[in-house]
Amino acid sequence: MAHNPNMTHLKINRPVTALPPLWVRCDGSDPEGISWLGAELISTSSNITGIVLYMVTCKVDKNFSVNLEDLKKSHKKRHHLSTLTASGFARYELFKSTALDDTVAASQTTITLDISWSPVDEILQTPPLSSTATLNIKVESGEPRGPLSQLHRELKFLLVLADGLRTGVTEWPEPLEAKSAVQLVQEFLNELSKLNEFGDSTKKDTEIVKHDAAAVDGSIECLLTVRGDLDFAEQLWCKMSSSVISYQDLVKCFSLVIQSLQRGAIQPWLHSGSNSLLSKLIHQSYYGTMDTVSLSGTVPVQMLLEIGLDKLKKDYLCFFIGQELASLNHLEYFISPSVDTQEQVHRVQKLHHILEIVVSCMLFIKPQHELLFSLTQSCIKYYEQNPLDEQHIFQLPVRPTAVKDLYQNEKPQKWRVEINSGQKKVKTVWQLSDSPPIDHLNFHRPDFSELTLSGSLEERISFTNMVTCSQVHFK
Repeated sequence: MAHNPNMTHLKINRPVTALPPLWVRCDGSDPEGISWLGAELISTSSNITGIVLYMVTCKVDKNFSVNLEDLKKSHKKRHHLSTLTASGFARYELFKSTALDDTVAASQTTITLDISWSPVDEILQTPPLSSTATLNIKVESGEPRGPLSQLHRELKFLLVLADGLRTGVTEWPEPLEAKSAVQLVQEFLNELSKLNEFGDSTKKDTEIVKHDAAAVDGSIECLLTVRGDLDFAEQLWCKMSSSVISYQDLVKCFSLVIQSLQRGAIQPWLHSGSNSLLSKLIHQSYYGTMDTVSLSGTVPVQMLLEIGLDKLKKDYLCFFIGQELASLNHLEYFISPSVDTQEQVHRVQKLHHILEIVVSCMLFIKPQHELLFSLTQSCIKYYEQNPLDEQHIFQLPVRPTAVKDLYQNEKPQKWRVEINSGQKKVKTVWQLSDSPPIDHLNFHRPDFSELTLSGSLEERISFTNMVTCSQVHFK
C-alpha cells in the first residue's frame, strides 16, 4: 500500500524506496494446495507503476484433468489480453545410477534430455522434431560395475602416491593380489630373463590383465581393453599397483629390478618419450653403465608415481585418438610433462573424468560419433580452464532427430507448459513431474504395499504444480 500513489490518506513521504520481492511460504493445507505467495513491484526508471501477485500451488494428483484451452482461457480472463503464446518444456531421464545393494551407495551419474518448443498443441504433447534439445550429463567416476573400474582403481592408487609425496603419509589400499608385491615382481623378472623374445612376455602379461579388467562385470561390454603394447615399466606398474602395501615393498621391488638391470639379466624395451627415473636407468643399462640410485626417502614413491603417470597417459591417448575423438594437440594440456608432478596427476585426473563422461554416453545413449566428438571437445575446453568438478553438469546441444529414439516412446520426468502474453512477468505455468517440485512440503507417498500388478510406484505418483499471477496497476 505504501507504494501505491493513490493511497494519499496514508500521508507517506514520496518517493518511497522500492522494496525487494516478497515471498511467503505456505504449508499447502488449503484446498488449492498453495505453497508460495509472492509480490513483486513493477517499476520504471523513476516510478513504481504497479505490482504483480503470484500464487504457486502443488498437489499430488494421480488423476489430474487439465485442458490446455482451459488454461489459455483462464490466462486471458485474468489479464484481459487477446494474444498469447504457449511454450513447452520436457525433461527425460535417460540414465541414473542405482545402488548395488544396501552397503554400496549409488553414484551420482545422471544423463537427462531437456527439450523446449513452441507452440504447444496439447497437455503432455510429445516434443516435435523441430524442438530445441540439450543433453545434461553429470558423471561420478568409479562406477564399480562400469568398464572403467580397473582404470579408476589405478588412478586412485596414483592419487595415493601423490598424496604420500605431498603429505609424507601414504595410506596404502588393500591389495588385489594373493601374492606379495615382491613375489610378483621376482616372478616377472625371472620370466623375462628366461625369454628370448620380450614380445612373448608382453603378450602373456597383457592377456592376464585384460582378463581381470573384463571380469568386473560380464553384463557390460568392456569398451576399454588393456593395450597390447605395454612396455616393461607399464607391466611393472600393473603388478605393483595391485599388490604394494608398504614402503618396504617399494624398496624391495625396485631393488630387485635395479639388480637385474645391473647384472644384465634383463634388457627390457620401453616406449619412447618417457622421462621417468626408471626409464633412464633402463636406457643406461643397455650400455652397461648405470647411475647409483639411493632407494631412500621419497625416491621409491616418486619412481612408481612416474611410471604410473606414463602408463595412464598412454591409456587415455590410446582411447581418445583411437576413437577419433581428439588429437594429440587437443590433449597436450593433460599429458604435458612440463609441469610439476602434482599438477600432472591433477590433469590426468581431469582426463579420466572426461573419459568416464564419454564412455557413459557410449554405453547408455549410444550417440553418433559427431555428438561424441562435440562432447569430448566441450569437456576438454572446460577442464583446460577449470578445476576437477564431478558435480558439474556438462550441457550439449543436440538435434532432436539424433535422439528421438531415446524419448519419443518414454514418459517425461517433467513436463511443463508456459502461457505468456508477451510481458515477462505475466504468465501462467502448469507442470507435471514425478518428484515433488516444492522442497518444504511433505507429501504422502504410497508405500510398496499400495502397488498393484498394473502399475509401478513411479506410475502412480504425479505432482502437479501451477504458477499464476495477477497484475495490479497503480495508474
